[in-house]
Amino acid sequence: MNQVRTEMSVETAQEPKTSGPHHPARSHAGGMNSLQSLAITIVIAVFVIAFIVQAFQIPSPSMETTLLVGDYLLVDKVHDGHSAFWRWLMPYQPVQRQDIIVFRYPLDPRQHFVKRVVAVPGDRVRLIDKHVYVNGVRQDDTYATFHWEQRDGFRDSFPDGNLLVLGMSSPWYLQIRKLLDDGELIVPEGSFFVLGDNRDDSSDSRYWGFVPAENIVGRPLVIYWSVLRSASAAAGGVPSDKLSSLAYDVTHMLHDVRWHRMLRTVQ
Repeated sequence: MNQVRTEMSVETAQEPKTSGPHHPARSHAGGMNSLQSLAITIVIAVFVIAFIVQAFQIPSPSMETTLLVGDYLLVDKVHDGHSAFWRWLMPYQPVQRQDIIVFRYPLDPRQHFVKRVVAVPGDRVRLIDKHVYVNGVRQDDTYATFHWEQRDGFRDSFPDGNLLVLGMSSPWYLQIRKLLDDGELIVPEGSFFVLGDNRDDSSDSRYWGFVPAENIVGRPLVIYWSVLRSASAAAGGVPSDKLSSLAYDVTHMLHDVRWHRMLRTVQ
């Protein structure tokens, strides 16, 4: 550029000079570049949220102590492979026993639940004295927690005993009777049997049935944020909507945040 400027004609050299930062064309180009960068950033963010990961908050104690009330998760929506968008692009590992999944609640798809898969299609599953048996073999469920000493025949030894219990959905009551064989429940094709890790306090497949494969949203990757819910919060002190809840979390960060759970992988 310096050499070109020294070879300018007299007429060109006499033209008034305009400083770079105030040149209209350059300013316009800079503004366009900024807008393009912003647009690209927004597109990438929307793409990631829509297809790759999604944020969820744990609202109940049904997965304690693996997941606690006030944990915020990033959920992998790609690995599960039910999206046609991704099937042609990369291989997938099917959902397996012991996987934790986020899924649309079969009785109300507007709600999202998180539970652990304990039986996959074709398995024969039952609970004996609170422990899971699949195909006659007791499963390693050291992650499970039990808080109530009082026994419940339905909850602890499913599906033995009286199937018509409080909290059990009517369609599930009708379906389960057709899938029983010698005290075991047979998991049909395209379905999964899930339980909460907090076995004594979880609304799960025992009460409302299987999770259809198409209802699975993804698998939790990491706890990116975790806030202790105080007694006042449990009594209704924390706003229920997401924006107000996040504002509450930020204002109570130093006091309530559980730093030791930040960036913990979910297993």
